Amino acid sequence: MKKDIDIISLGCSKNLVDTERLMRKMEALGYTCHFDPEQPAAPVLVINTCGFIGDAKEESINTILANALRKKAKTHRLERLYVMGCLSQRYMAQLTDEIPEVDGWYGKFDYEGILDRLKEHTPSRTPWYERTLTTPSHYAYLKISEGCNRMCSYCAIPLITGRHTSIPMEDLIREAEYLRDRGVKELNVIAQDLSSYGLDLYKTHKLPELVERLAHIDGIRWIRLHYAYPTDFPDELLDVMARNDNVCKYLDIALQHCTTHMLSQMRRHITQEEQDALIRRIRERVPGICLRTTLMVGHPGETEEDFEQLKQWVRTMRFDRMGAFAYSDEEGTYANRHYNDDIPDEVKQLRLSELMAVQQDISAELMQKKVGQTMTVVIDRLEDGLYIGRTEFDSPEVDCEVLVEHDDELQIGQFYNVLITKAEEFDLYGKIC
Repeated sequence: MKKDIDIISLGCSKNLVDTERLMRKMEALGYTCHFDPEQPAAPVLVINTCGFIGDAKEESINTILANALRKKAKTHRLERLYVMGCLSQRYMAQLTDEIPEVDGWYGKFDYEGILDRLKEHTPSRTPWYERTLTTPSHYAYLKISEGCNRMCSYCAIPLITGRHTSIPMEDLIREAEYLRDRGVKELNVIAQDLSSYGLDLYKTHKLPELVERLAHIDGIRWIRLHYAYPTDFPDELLDVMARNDNVCKYLDIALQHCTTHMLSQMRRHITQEEQDALIRRIRERVPGICLRTTLMVGHPGETEEDFEQLKQWVRTMRFDRMGAFAYSDEEGTYANRHYNDDIPDEVKQLRLSELMAVQQDISAELMQKKVGQTMTVVIDRLEDGLYIGRTEFDSPEVDCEVLVEHDDELQIGQFYNVLITKAEEFDLYGKIC
C-alpha cells in the first residue's frame, strides 16, 4: 500500500536537487511524496534545511520547531519527523539534544539514511541521477560540484559542505541527457564555485569543456550559469558562451564588494583593478551579456568611504541584476574568529536599503530600454489570466518575469517571440508577435 510523505525544502537550488533525488528514491519504494505542502498532513515529514546565514537558519529552526510541536501534540497525523541538509550538518550535536521530537538528523551527504529509518528492506534501485522534478517540467537545476575551497572570511559554506568536489563530467552529461529525455529544455547549471570545476579531478579548469559538451546535447534550448567566482575565472568560458546560441548570455558571479580594502578584508584574493578588468573582459567578449551579482554591506572593517565607493561603483558598472545582503556573523568563520562585528545592525540595514535603492533606479532604466524589442520568452505558468515567462536573461525565482497577454492558449514550457510593450523596475509586459 502506498504511503504518504511530506517534504519541505528550504534554502537554495543546490538543496533542491538533493530533495528531488531523495523523492525519486522514496517513490521507487512505493511512497507518495507531497512537495512543500501548504498544510502538511502526512504521517511522515522530511525537512531539508539551510544553515548559511542568520535569516536562513532562523527559518529552518522555526519550521522544525513548528512541526515538532505538531508531532508532540499528537492531534495531527504526524508520526515521524526527519531533518536533513545544511543546518543539521552544521549543528547536529546541539540540535539532537534540543529538539528530541525529531526522529532522525541527517546532513548534506548522508540523507539517504532516511530510507533505512523508514524500515524499507528493499533497496532503492534507481540510478543516482534520477530525480523527481519539483520545478516546472521544462527546466531543472544541474549541480556540478559540492563544497568550496575559497575560505572567504564571512562564509560558512566550507564549514558545512567541505572542500570543493567536482562531479565527473561524464556523470553530468548522463544526468543532463536524462533530464532532456524527460522534457527539460533549460538547464540551470549551479555550484557554490563554478570557476573551480574540474581542478580537483582533472587538475585543470574544465568548466568551458563541460558547458561546450552540454551545449551539444540535442533538445537543450537554454543553459544558464550560476555562481562563478571572480578569482582565477576561466576566460575560455567566454568563448564558449559567445559561440553557442543555446548558452544564455547570462552569468551569475558574486563579487561581494569593490574596494581593494574590503576585498582583502573578505579574503577574496582579488583587487578592485583585477575585478574591474574581469568585468570588462566579460562584456567585451560576450556582447550583450546579462551580469548578475551579489554584494555585501556591513562586513567588519567597512568604512563609510568604502560604502560610498561601493554605491558609486554600482552606478558605474550598471549590473543587469543585483542582489545584496547584510553581513551575518557566523561562528567558525575567519571573520568571526579574527574580526570584531562592530557595525551596528541598524547601520547595516540602512546601507542595504541605500544600495538596493541605487540598483532599483538602474534596473528601471535598463528595463525601459527593452520596450519595443522582440525577445524570446519561455512560458513558465498561467496566473490570473496572464502567462508568466522569462527571457534568457532571467533565472527562475530570482530574476525578472515577462507578463504576456494573449487571447489564445499558450503552451507551458514553450518558447515564443514576444514584443515588449511596457516595463517596470523588475517586470516586463508583452504580447506574442
